Amino acid sequence: MLSAAGLYLQILSHPALSRLCGRGADARIPGPLLRAAIAAYVRLYGVDLAEAADPVTSFRTFDEFFTRRLRSGARTIDPRADVIASPCDARIYGCGRVPEDGRLEQIKGRTYALEDLLGDARWAETFRGGFQATLYLSPAMYHRVHWPADGRVVRWRRIPGRLYPVNALALRHVDRLFAVNRRVVIHLDGEGFGPIALVMVGATNVGRIELAFDGPCAGEDGGVYDPKAAIAARRGDELGAFHLGSTVVLLAADPRLAWTGPTAGDLVKMGQALWRRE
Repeated sequence: MLSAAGLYLQILSHPALSRLCGRGADARIPGPLLRAAIAAYVRLYGVDLAEAADPVTSFRTFDEFFTRRLRSGARTIDPRADVIASPCDARIYGCGRVPEDGRLEQIKGRTYALEDLLGDARWAETFRGGFQATLYLSPAMYHRVHWPADGRVVRWRRIPGRLYPVNALALRHVDRLFAVNRRVVIHLDGEGFGPIALVMVGATNVGRIELAFDGPCAGEDGGVYDPKAAIAARRGDELGAFHLGSTVVLLAADPRLAWTGPTAGDLVKMGQALWRRE
């Protein structure tokens, strides 16, 4: 029998609720009302509008505000060829080696299988003994995601699922949270690094995960997509965006990597070095 918390999370995770919120975020509402809603959100979460490329008056919907781009120079992309950079602004939920059993820590006492996260046992095997970082994007943050290294896209897939919130309550009560939520898995052949995987995990109200190299709705059936032509990735270029927020799980197979310093709980900026090849 579900606990009260479990029942609440089950209701909250239904995709229909997120679709409804998404329609609201896309709605064209009168300018004064929209600006008031944005101002309330900015105050509640402490959003730094000084980093935005466009003024608040230019946004026609709440979603346009939420997926705002940054002004030129707001982020510094680490240019070193031996570095894997953070793909997003985030708080580090966890980082370290991928255990040989392929189980990643969700929260103390709860783990989930890398195979379930990626939806592919062969790819999961590739990253055993490699490295992982779980990066949480809070409501205050910039919600576009960028390439962490140069390379080329090998394949990607959209995996359907629930839309549980990514918060302390859900981490404690939902088994395999990151592996049951809707997500997009992108496999990259990194120049000088080999296999890298970036998993964009949806959450409550995140009904859409947009890819810059593929339309926002393509591949919703959960199939695997092998690029028909080479898709180049350049560190710092835009990869995609969350339409109302969530989490990135970044994986790297290269055993020569060393973590560059930030620890669990720290804030990182897009473009900041996470690993450096020794």
